[in-house]
Amino acid sequence: MYQSSKFKKVVLSFTVVAGLFASCDKKDNVIEEPPVQSTVFSVAGDSAFIVSKLVDFRNVIGATLNAAPGAVGGRREVNWDAVPVSFTNSNNFPFDFFGSSDPALANGRKRGLIMTNTGTSFRVDSTDFSDIDASYASQFEVFSKKRLFTYLGNIITEVTFKVPGTNTDAFVNGFGVIFSDVDVANTTTVQYYNGSKSLGTYKATPAPQGFSLVAVHFPTEKVTRITITSGNGLLATGTKDITNGGTKDLVVMDDFLYSEPKAQ
Repeated sequence: MYQSSKFKKVVLSFTVVAGLFASCDKKDNVIEEPPVQSTVFSVAGDSAFIVSKLVDFRNVIGATLNAAPGAVGGRREVNWDAVPVSFTNSNNFPFDFFGSSDPALANGRKRGLIMTNTGTSFRVDSTDFSDIDASYASQFEVFSKKRLFTYLGNIITEVTFKVPGTNTDAFVNGFGVIFSDVDVANTTTVQYYNGSKSLGTYKATPAPQGFSLVAVHFPTEKVTRITITSGNGLLATGTKDITNGGTKDLVVMDDFLYSEPKAQ
C-alpha cells in the first residue's frame, strides 16, 4: 500500500507523553504546549519508518477503521486516493467532500471532515503537482498511492469536524497528518484547539523528499479545530523549492488520521 520514498535515512523518531507541562523546548518538537495532557507522535524518514509509528497512533486513537456513519469508537482516515477523476488534478476539490450529510451520497463521503473556505482552492493531485510546475515531479513523494493534497493560495489549512453523515458539530481526541518534503525546521506545524483555547502547536521534523508525521492524542481534551501550516511558500508555476534552487520550502500533505468525531 505504501510507496518508499527517495529519502532512506531516518531523521528522527519521537514519542512522548506530555502531561501537565507549562511549556516545552523546541528541541522536543513542540513549539508551544499549554498545560494539557497529550501523547505526541512525531517521526520523519522513509515510508517504512513512518508506518511503524503510524500503527502506534492508530492503536491509540482507535484500532478499528470506520467506513460508515454511526460508529461509536474507532477512527477515520483520508488518503485522497479514492477521490474521483473529476476532482483530481484541478483546483476544484469541494471543501466538504469528506464531510457530506447528503443521504444520497456514498458512505465514503461521510467521514466528518470539513476544510474551511478562506477564498482559495484545494487541489488533490496524482502527478506530484507536476502539472503546476514540472520541477515538482522529482520533489514530492506519495505516502499512499497515488494522490497528494494541498491548499492553493494559503499555506494554512483549517480543519473542523462533523458527526459523520450529519451537520452536527463534532470534536475528536486525536488527529495526525503526513507531510511530504519538509525541508526547513519550525515552519511546518499543526496547531490544535478546543474552541478558542489552544492545545498546543507541534512542528514537523524535516525530511527532504521524505515524509514527516505529526500526530497528537489528547485523552482528556476535545479537539474542535485544527490549523495546519505547510511550509513557507505556495505552489505555483515557476516557483521552485529550496532543494531545486528556489527560496521557499514547499510542502504538501498526504494522509489525515483522526479519532471518530463525536457530537460537541
